[in-house]
Amino acid sequence: MILIKLGGSVITDKSQYKKFNKEQTARLCREIAESGRSVMIVHGAGSYGHVLAKRYAIQNGLVDFAQVSPAAMVHHDAMELGLLITSELMAVGIPAASLSPGSCFVMDEGRLVVNDDEVIRRMSHVGIMPVTHGDVVMDRQKGFAIVSGDELMEVMARIFNPERIVFVSDIDGLYDSNPKENPEARMIPEVTQEILDGVSSDEDVDDVTGGVRNKMEAMLRMCSPDRDCVLVNGTVPGRLLSLLKGEEVTCTVARM
Repeated sequence: MILIKLGGSVITDKSQYKKFNKEQTARLCREIAESGRSVMIVHGAGSYGHVLAKRYAIQNGLVDFAQVSPAAMVHHDAMELGLLITSELMAVGIPAASLSPGSCFVMDEGRLVVNDDEVIRRMSHVGIMPVTHGDVVMDRQKGFAIVSGDELMEVMARIFNPERIVFVSDIDGLYDSNPKENPEARMIPEVTQEILDGVSSDEDVDDVTGGVRNKMEAMLRMCSPDRDCVLVNGTVPGRLLSLLKGEEVTCTVARM
């Protein structure tokens, strides 16, 4: 099984509140279905989560009761996006159900607590893909907090032990600087912790769950001697399909 993260940058326009990229999401879902591979999917919240979460500092927890309504709205919006994603998966023949992480887990000082994964395992056992996503989750100390899709990827990796992990983003891979701003940016095709330590973090994506460096840190944590993690550009038609079929594509591979 391959664990896939559909990043918020490819399924939404992160510069516009609640702007769903239906055409691109539908294509990615078709590529997943056409690959014939067994997969599990997590997705980011994109503009359905980051815009309001950042505006009201939801990631900092409950510090002002004026945050309560926005926190509820972020959760509502994330669930809405989840249904849009699973609708596209169902349309290509993949039985999928959106599963809010807050319905299964809590957080404690911003750290996800996973005491019971029975619901997720049982859904998968009967053939329904549990599709979870970045969201607002209740926090034992902070009232509420934000769990990122990358954190949930680590949870799903522990539960299902996939043979490979794929992060689908809007860039070709990890660069030594921001390729959207620096035309001289150099892509790094293979990364280890030592290589990552030498990469500047100044160009990280500005959102409430961290940027590209945080993603690469998560990817390296999920690597094992038998499993690599790949960052691939989902905005290029056919690239995800080729990767899933085992073909060589432009990407960054994280290895131990």
